[in-house]
Amino acid sequence: MPDQSAPDQSVPDVFDPRIYAAGPPYDAYRALRDHHPVAWQEEYEVLGWPAGPGFWAVTRHADVVRVLKDSASYSSHLGATQIRDPDPADLPFIRRMMLNQDPSPRFAGETPSDHGRLRRLVSRAFTPGRIDRFTARARARARQLLVAARESGPVFDLVHAVTDDYALLNLADLLGVPESDRGLLLKWTERVIAYQDPDEPPVLGPDGRPVNPRSPAMLQEMFGYAQQLAAYKRDRPADDVMTSLATSELTDAELEMFFFLLTVAGNDTVRSAAPGGFLVLAEQLDAQRSLRAGEVDLDRAVDELLRRHPPVLSFRRTAVRDTVLAGQRIRAGDKVVVFHASANHDERVFDRPAALDLARSPNPHVSFGDGPHVCLGAHFARLQLRVLHEEAMAALPPLVTAGEPRRLVSNFINGIKSLPLTAA
Repeated sequence: MPDQSAPDQSVPDVFDPRIYAAGPPYDAYRALRDHHPVAWQEEYEVLGWPAGPGFWAVTRHADVVRVLKDSASYSSHLGATQIRDPDPADLPFIRRMMLNQDPSPRFAGETPSDHGRLRRLVSRAFTPGRIDRFTARARARARQLLVAARESGPVFDLVHAVTDDYALLNLADLLGVPESDRGLLLKWTERVIAYQDPDEPPVLGPDGRPVNPRSPAMLQEMFGYAQQLAAYKRDRPADDVMTSLATSELTDAELEMFFFLLTVAGNDTVRSAAPGGFLVLAEQLDAQRSLRAGEVDLDRAVDELLRRHPPVLSFRRTAVRDTVLAGQRIRAGDKVVVFHASANHDERVFDRPAALDLARSPNPHVSFGDGPHVCLGAHFARLQLRVLHEEAMAALPPLVTAGEPRRLVSNFINGIKSLPLTAA
C-alpha cells in the first residue's frame, strides 16, 4: 500500500482498461510524469474482475528503464508480469515461463542458469538462413494481402483484410504449424490478449466469474497441441522453429511455455504494432508522402512508428525489498507497473514527443522493453513491419482513415480491432 495517509485525488487514473478504448491517455501520462512520476493507483473492481491491492505507476522514461534493468530490486518472478495478481496456486506454473523469471536466482525453484539458458536456446533457432527464407515468404504474403485489400473496394479494413492474417500466418510459418491448425493460434491469442475487452466473451469459472486466461486449466488445450506438434516435428523435422525447439534440450514444461510465449507474444506484437503504424501515417499525410518519396530511411521510420504506437502498454514487476524510486518510498512486495507508452512520450528524452518525426535519431523508445527481458522477437517484429510498409507503398496509394478506428479495451495491449482506410 502507498506510503501516504489518503489517496491523492489529483493523481490521474491510468488503470481502468476502459480508458484505453479511446487510445492511450497521453494527457494523464504527462500529468503523472510532471507531478507524480511514481504514482499510487487504486486497483478497483472493473469489467467483472475483482479488486486488487493497488500498484505504483511508473511513467518517466528513466524510471521505466531503471525498473526494467534492475531485476535485483524489481522482480518478474515474485508476482509475474501482469497488473492483476495471479492466483497463488497458479504462480509455480506461471513462473515456468521465461518472461516470469529473473536472471539471477533468489527464489526457491529457480536455478542460476534458467533465464539465460532459455534465451540462448530460442536465439539459436533463428538462423540467418531461416531469417532469409522467412523474409521472402513474409514479403509474398504482404503483397498478396495488400493487393486483395486494394481490389476489394475503395474502403477496406486494414486489420481484417491485412494485418491480422499477416501476423498470424507469418507466425505459423515461423513455427511450422500446419495450415489446417492455424486458426487455433488466433483463438488462443485472442483468449489471452483480449480478456479485458467486453466485446470478447469471457472465460468463466465454475462460480461464474472470469478466469485468468493464463491459468493452467485454460492453457491445457494449447499445451497438449504443443506436445503433439513437437512429436510430429521429431518424426518429420523441417526448417522451422518448432523443429529446433522439439529437438533441443528443453523439458516438456519449458517447451509448452515457449510455445505459449511465441504463439501469443509472437503473434500479437506485430498484430498490434502494424495497424497502429498505418493509423499514425494515415493521420499524418505529409509524413506518409515523405516516406513514399524515399526522403526518410524506412528502418528509422518503423522505429518512430513503434515509439508512437507501442504494442504493449504496461508491464508489472514486484519490489524485492524496500527501495526508493524517483523520491517515492516503495515497500517490499509492492506492485510496480511501468508504462511504455508514457515513457515513449517523455519530454525529458524525446524532442517534441507528440510530433511524428520519421527521421528521429536517436530514438531510445522502450516499445520492446529493456534490460534482461528485452523482447527476443524485436528483430522479427521490425523485419515484418518494414516488409509490410515496403509492400504497401508499392501496392497502395497514399491512405487516409475512412472512419474511426476501434481499439481494444485493455491496459496491457495497445490493440486496434478495426481500421477503415481509403485512398487519399
